[in-house]
Amino acid sequence: MAGAIASRMSFSSLKRKQPKTFTVRIVTMDAEMEFNCEMKWKGKDLFDLVCRTLGLRETWFFGLQYTIKDTVAWLKMDKKVLEHDVSKEEPVTFHFLAKFYPENAEEELVQEITQHLFFLQVKKQILDEKIYCPPEASVLLASYAVQAKYGDYDPTVHKRGFLAQEELLPKRVINLYQMTPEMWEERITAWYAEHRGRARDEAEMEYLKIAQDLEMYGVNYFAIRNKKGTELLLGVDALGLHIYDPENRLTPKISFPWNEIRNISYSDKEILQLCIGNHDLFMRRRKADSLEVQQMKAQAREEKARKQMERQRLAREKQMREEAERTRDELERRLLQLKEEATMANEALMRSEETADLLAEKAQITEEEAKLLAQKAAEAEQEMQRIKATAIRTEEEKRLMEQKVLEAEVLALKMAEESERRAKEADQLKQDLQEAREAERRAKQKLLEIATKPTYPPMNPIPAPLPPDIPSFNLIGDSLSFDFKDTDMKRLSMEIEKEKVEYMEKSKHLQEQLNELKTEIEALKLKERETALDILHNENSDRGGSSKHNTIKKLTLQSAKSRVAFFEEL
Repeated sequence: MAGAIASRMSFSSLKRKQPKTFTVRIVTMDAEMEFNCEMKWKGKDLFDLVCRTLGLRETWFFGLQYTIKDTVAWLKMDKKVLEHDVSKEEPVTFHFLAKFYPENAEEELVQEITQHLFFLQVKKQILDEKIYCPPEASVLLASYAVQAKYGDYDPTVHKRGFLAQEELLPKRVINLYQMTPEMWEERITAWYAEHRGRARDEAEMEYLKIAQDLEMYGVNYFAIRNKKGTELLLGVDALGLHIYDPENRLTPKISFPWNEIRNISYSDKEILQLCIGNHDLFMRRRKADSLEVQQMKAQAREEKARKQMERQRLAREKQMREEAERTRDELERRLLQLKEEATMANEALMRSEETADLLAEKAQITEEEAKLLAQKAAEAEQEMQRIKATAIRTEEEKRLMEQKVLEAEVLALKMAEESERRAKEADQLKQDLQEAREAERRAKQKLLEIATKPTYPPMNPIPAPLPPDIPSFNLIGDSLSFDFKDTDMKRLSMEIEKEKVEYMEKSKHLQEQLNELKTEIEALKLKERETALDILHNENSDRGGSSKHNTIKKLTLQSAKSRVAFFEEL
């Protein structure tokens, strides 16, 4: 009895010690996850758990966002999760999003998962028109999004209408032109076909490299007022703080780079967090990489090299497979051709045999007719001789006899001519028969040659030896190990340099293509549907607007004091 009581007490004690938990739903750009969190967890505990689950190490770009009365806020790392002003109804929902943006995506985003999450977030912002994108650039970005999703263009697979259900362009762009979905798809596909050979991560990075120069990329806007009470917008991004006219979010009126800013004070803590975080990242970029980042970059380089080697191997295998398929198709075509030739030879042989039989029969009949005519001619000659020999006593009988003799002579002459003609015809038929039999012999010979030809060569050709500088691939158990040589890395470096030169040439070509598309669709534009941002962008373009970085650089030519004074006088 005492043991049973002790056992119940022990169970009750364990039950009381179990920590209370609550359910959290985390929404990323392409998935949803649920976790059981302890009541005492702080924001950092939950954030670290999400990052570990995603395999994400570049954590400094991201945060957990939640909504408060139609406004958004970010989970604070040093504050308990449930002490935030969040809904207490389970599951408590947070969105895992990029909070800070890099200055240069290609240099700063190391992990493929980081690049992918940024790509999905920026793509959604462009489609939702939170980032303004000009029409021609939106078509180019759509083509890279298609490459990332579908891989290389294949006209036999990606047929007309394959993008019908895809959301690829901002609705603003679609409504601005008198163009059907088929017309948009045609233009997107034309560029998509040019991206052949790019892997998903490469296509996504090309997307980000273009998007990061859009004026509204990575900018968080906040309504502010200066000392005069003028309503303005404060833009916070990776480059610094920018002051905008509320009617123009594209071009700042004044800019303050982070290297000019020492202290920031503001009543809105959310703005302050963004400013401090962006300033910290700005300073971090200008210092030597930490050991963790160096390690990640080294791993990323090795992974890139491995993937490139793998793509080269797959490309070689694909080429060999295509060549084998072409050889097979050629052999099948040749076999079909030989079969057709054999069939034709058989038919010709049958026709020759039939012709020879007919000619032989006709020659025999003609020969018999000639013999019969010769016999009749001889009989007519005999009759003529008999008639001549018969003495006719009277003149009348003599005259009648002479007339009959004349008629008999004419008939004999005609029969002799007919006999000679038939004899010649018989000789010609014999010659034709000989030629038909010769044609029959040749047809049999050709059929024999076709029948003795080999139909297929060996279908397992010996593969060409690989170049000596390609690394060996060894399959051990379930793992694939790679042996990277120094020559591989040197060749990779040379290829990277080559890619840089090609990229510069392609950029020039790309700009020409963008201008061509802009000119091509300009005639289909509905001017009355242009938005304020469309008009502002066109005005900037007409003035020869430069890149986002160059624009901010021009705005910072004056001293900081002059810019502050200008801000206060707005």
